[in-house]
Amino acid sequence: MARLRFLRRAVRTLVSHWSNERATLRQGVTALTICVTVTLFAGIILGAMEGVLAETPGLLVLVPSAIGMRGAIFGALAARLGTGMLTGQFTMTLRRGSFMAANIEAALVLSLVTAVATAGIAWGASALFGLETIDVLQLVIVSSVGALIASAVVLGVTLLLARTAEARSWDMDAIGTPVVSASADISTLPALLLGVMLLGSTAVHIVLGGALIVAAVTAMVFGLRNPNPLTRRILQESIPVLAYAAVMGVLAGTVLETRLETLVSEPALLVAVPPFIASSGALGGILSARLSSHLHLGLIAPARAPGAQAALEGSLTLLLGVAGFTVVGLATWAGAALFGITAPPAWQLLIGVVAGGLLATALLFLVAYYSATASYRFGWDPDNSSIPIVTSSMDFLGILCLVIGISLVGFG
Repeated sequence: MARLRFLRRAVRTLVSHWSNERATLRQGVTALTICVTVTLFAGIILGAMEGVLAETPGLLVLVPSAIGMRGAIFGALAARLGTGMLTGQFTMTLRRGSFMAANIEAALVLSLVTAVATAGIAWGASALFGLETIDVLQLVIVSSVGALIASAVVLGVTLLLARTAEARSWDMDAIGTPVVSASADISTLPALLLGVMLLGSTAVHIVLGGALIVAAVTAMVFGLRNPNPLTRRILQESIPVLAYAAVMGVLAGTVLETRLETLVSEPALLVAVPPFIASSGALGGILSARLSSHLHLGLIAPARAPGAQAALEGSLTLLLGVAGFTVVGLATWAGAALFGITAPPAWQLLIGVVAGGLLATALLFLVAYYSATASYRFGWDPDNSSIPIVTSSMDFLGILCLVIGISLVGFG
């Protein structure tokens, strides 16, 4: 009887929490639907890049990290702006030294620095695992040009979203990361293609690649010496985390490169990769942003084990995950059918995607909670560290979960 009463109280608490967070659930589902819809086209673009991927060895190793880095940097920017709205720091002014200007400046510096670093890591990983690749300066050009173009697009989306969220009293934590992740996915792949188009003679590689490396080092030095303490703090706290993000993204790309034949044999799975990974990262970003805001407001204590409030936040993420990954499975099948891509039966694809998604949701809860609380314990701003850790971890773990999920239903 005691156990039954406990279960009843737990269910009532869950239902009450979900009812109180109806607006968050509604906005989160809407944002995830937009995320899946946009990134589905990214998956179709990825499938159409088969010839470019074959002619540019090493590019696929770079792709997940390039996409994930935009989401990590600007997802964290959106989370900081959301926290700024809650704490009264946020204004739309771009005056030098303002809260907004410091955040934008840090995001742009991080975009260039991580693009060059990611190229070097991708080249090193390809050599380590015996994968064919173009030379490191060519990777620097592709990565940096892609990052700069995509960052301009994603920054514009983030600022427009922040302005709209403030004007309409939207929950920035619920909508920020999904929308930013979607815009990162859809803009990064075409931007990387433009970077590939700039590849030319050896002299061009040396001059342009060398110039980009110098620009990244210069940006790093000036950023760390910036007179605004907020800019310096963001850079100091973000660089170690984004280095981890770059490694995880490259590992994800390495997994894709080594399983390219399997993915090509089931083309719908290749289409599913961007929306699945984007949804995993977006869910992790939503949870991380909410945990970060709760830590700032003192609603959650950085305990060793998740408490009741953290568990309730996890339950919201699970609900969003069921909805989000169901949309991923159905949208992947519909998109494949629409564009004439061979796909398994809808039920098989749906079960595989949802099973992998639920596994990914369980993992992202653990990663999000412990990265946010650990950051808080060390005196770091969780907005700067937990979101990049979660989104980048899910780049790698999400691919593994997708592979496990589709294996359970007998294909892939």
